[in-house]
Amino acid sequence: MNPFDHKAFLKNLTTRPGVYQMYDEAGKLLYVGKARNLKNRVGSYFRASGLTEKTMALVARIHDIQITVTTTEVDALLLEHNLIKSHKPPYNILLKDDKSYPYIYVSADKYPRISLHRGAQKGKGRYFGPYPSAVAVRESLHFLQKVFKVRQCENSYFNNRSRPCLQYQIDRCTAPCVDRVSEAEYAGQVDSTQLFLAGKSQELMVRLADDMEKAAAELAFEKAAQYRDQISQLQHVQAVQGIEGVQGDLDILAATVDSGRACVQVLFVRAARVLGSKTYHPPLKLETTPAEVLEAFLPQYYLGGARPVPGEIIVNEAPEDSATLAEALSVQAGKKVKLRSKVRDARARWLRLALQTAETNLKAHLAGRETVQGRFTALQEVLALEDRPRRIECFDISHSHGEATVASCVVFDEEGPRKSDYRKFNIEGITAGDDYAAMQQALTRRFRRLKSGEGAQPDILLIDGGKGQVAQAMAVLEELQIDGIRVVGVAKGVTRKAGFETLVEGADGRERQLPGDSPALHLIQQVRDEAHRFAITGHRARRAKSRQRSLLEDIPGVGAKRRRELLRHFGSAQGVANASVEELRKITGISATMAAQIYDYLHTTGEAETGPR
Repeated sequence: MNPFDHKAFLKNLTTRPGVYQMYDEAGKLLYVGKARNLKNRVGSYFRASGLTEKTMALVARIHDIQITVTTTEVDALLLEHNLIKSHKPPYNILLKDDKSYPYIYVSADKYPRISLHRGAQKGKGRYFGPYPSAVAVRESLHFLQKVFKVRQCENSYFNNRSRPCLQYQIDRCTAPCVDRVSEAEYAGQVDSTQLFLAGKSQELMVRLADDMEKAAAELAFEKAAQYRDQISQLQHVQAVQGIEGVQGDLDILAATVDSGRACVQVLFVRAARVLGSKTYHPPLKLETTPAEVLEAFLPQYYLGGARPVPGEIIVNEAPEDSATLAEALSVQAGKKVKLRSKVRDARARWLRLALQTAETNLKAHLAGRETVQGRFTALQEVLALEDRPRRIECFDISHSHGEATVASCVVFDEEGPRKSDYRKFNIEGITAGDDYAAMQQALTRRFRRLKSGEGAQPDILLIDGGKGQVAQAMAVLEELQIDGIRVVGVAKGVTRKAGFETLVEGADGRERQLPGDSPALHLIQQVRDEAHRFAITGHRARRAKSRQRSLLEDIPGVGAKRRRELLRHFGSAQGVANASVEELRKITGISATMAAQIYDYLHTTGEAETGPR
């Protein structure tokens, strides 16, 4: 029984904004949260239904709640951030990467120097950045040295030169240390460097073009050639790195959640150029959706001063308190900060790129050997197995109202998905829509081959379904006299949401649920979701073939006219599948949104190309 009397506590709780701190019986801080309305927010933890497993686990440990009332929601957000950073509660997302980002520093000396800088910005001069890594800074410094020839040497080295160094000899510096360049001419080099770093490339190009024409008019053809080369190099770097239609500094953050893990991809755009990106895998605590992950991640990432806040932040899903968060970030930055999720054109393209990168990185993280092996060990403990399982197979059924029924079999081992062993089964001769018969046929065909010596025997057989499907699996194994396979059904819970699955034991029909943060459950979800994806892919292909029509006809929103334009431009459905979003957008009648929908529909994740069995 929960020792905390929440009814008495809520009865007198204020409706003003503030911060709440939840403590366990030993006085340890469990969780810190903010609220626009403290009474409503704290009360939501104690409602009778609709709570996730993780939230219920937190509530079961609450022994005391302390409240701090604030004047505004922004004050509550800032206080929440400070408390999380100071106390590191176990149920809050904790961002461990507090390392400062590097900048390019232009000193205020008579002959300014450009250099990499990290840490407090105390020196006189200008700072440009931040850059995602020191490598990105060094690449930029190398380009600037090649184009504008501003010195990068230490002042101690510069002040003691009596003759030009090697950088002058290889045309990477104009040797201001020994007066080989006038102060005014060097100031022009520095000014051009700062214009480039500030993202004012068009203004710089116009200035260089004017200087080139002036030098040519004065018959200073060597100087004019230098300006020409600078313009050419700037045009090249703009073509490679520039983003059409984007001005200023912005960060793009895309979050994705799968199998109990999260990934946040941060894309850095500075001075209208993409400087790089960084990947984070924050541990999920109470968050279950990308929007909730971003709501917890953004304050930890930006507030506190460790990172500068750009004028614009783009996210793939808007947090619930976007307006409050934007206001808090504006206070932190000392300027207006926009937090947006609805974007178009260049911003939308880069947001899609960030999301695709996040999804790819999360899949790689989930498939990592250490992660998979840890989950296999957790599954061994949950199922009370003597040895850690080495091979898991999972079966699923897919059809459209009984049409083109396909069963899938996917295989996982300690290395992750074993796609060479994936199989699809075209189901024939059953009553349309009879999932039990479909499962029985697929399992019989699979394990008859096993009896004849084809393939390896799994340690665990997962069945996507409840007691009926599990019974079919047990009957097939009994009929074929196959022992030593643990059969477990994975049935969707009442809410049909991830984390609420019911596991059905094949041996005795016993049902149970695992905690939402269980690594064993995450492995089961990952395998089950892969079987589901593979079955749907097989079903779509079979249905399209049986109807003797293109898969393009199954894409929502693509009618005969659009389909005709696509095929006329790309030549075939395969040509459409190979096209990028940008290429699809060029087709008459295909908007940016429609192009993205077509691309996403035709580009399901990679699969094993095995024939029907």
